[in-house]
Amino acid sequence: MIKFKIGFIFILLISFGSCQLGRFIFYNFADIKDHKKFPSRELTASNKPFEFFKVKEQKGPKELEMNGKKLSFEKFLESQKTVAYLIIRNDSLLYENYFDKYNRESDVPSFSVAKSVTSILIGIAIQEGKITSVEDPITKYLPEMKDPKMSKVKIRHLLDMTSGIDYSESYVNPFGDAAAFYYGRKLRNQCAKMKCAKEPGTEFYYSSGNTQLLGLILDHVLAPKTVTSYLQEKLWTPLQMQYPASWSIDKKKNGMEKTFCCLNTKALDYAKIGRLYLNKGNWNGVQIINEDWVKESTKIEEKEGSVWYYNNQWWIPSKDGDFVAHGILGQYIYVNPAKNLIMVRLGKSEGKMQNWFGFFTEMSKYY
Repeated sequence: MIKFKIGFIFILLISFGSCQLGRFIFYNFADIKDHKKFPSRELTASNKPFEFFKVKEQKGPKELEMNGKKLSFEKFLESQKTVAYLIIRNDSLLYENYFDKYNRESDVPSFSVAKSVTSILIGIAIQEGKITSVEDPITKYLPEMKDPKMSKVKIRHLLDMTSGIDYSESYVNPFGDAAAFYYGRKLRNQCAKMKCAKEPGTEFYYSSGNTQLLGLILDHVLAPKTVTSYLQEKLWTPLQMQYPASWSIDKKKNGMEKTFCCLNTKALDYAKIGRLYLNKGNWNGVQIINEDWVKESTKIEEKEGSVWYYNNQWWIPSKDGDFVAHGILGQYIYVNPAKNLIMVRLGKSEGKMQNWFGFFTEMSKYY
């Protein structure tokens, strides 16, 4: 009987091997090795990579207290399922450490850190005139949207997660929106079918559907270029990325980038995204992205249903000017302009840490 059940499950998996449900059952939940599961488009490293200055001696805290126990900083990070941690101040790499067989050259999926990167690309597309304004209705660029109510949704609403679209962020429902977007192979079709559940511009509701619609706008206005080639041209090459990388797509032939997630690269190159915004969009004298866009994305503001702690696909952890890009398994790019400080934390999960935002702001006081 047990053998029969095992055989039945195996046949079921094979039967669904080419569809969303089969992949959901087989993979079960997003993990740190997901960059190996999906087709992707490649990003190439710079011929002249930018490198942070490395100090002779690590300058991280010696120990931390957790649950009444003192742990070395390394033991603490390791206990929280961390695979990479960087601390950079004034372009100096003060602390760099890797855990669980990960190293400088290990790819780690960005998960929702990619949302912040998508926001940067939207900003560049606006400054280049490919998109007119954040006030444009999205149907100006996406006439295929089937719900007429979507004509009320502005690009601004997508950026601030106030679009009112009907999208479930649940990762445990194999038939839900998150599964369809993450494991499915028809992103363009899925996006076109999206509907408004609430009046746009009235309420904040975090959903990956917003960012994928931003990706679809980029997909349209950049054609026949891909979003990945635009990223290469506008960010990866100018930021002198040290390593090759990739962006996962929904299918091999004519695939679309999963712009709500799934940029795959190394810790040091994630830090360069933070450095760009730390320097208000300027990279060694070249203005890559308009300074006003960076200020708009990282300031505290509540407008049209938005919340003070989220702006233009970036999180605002405190009211002290810092900001962060955040992915579901504890991937973080934290930036504190007042301290000229960047921290990158990548992990297999969030660990038991309930408040990494608070941890980063407290850590920044050490420097």
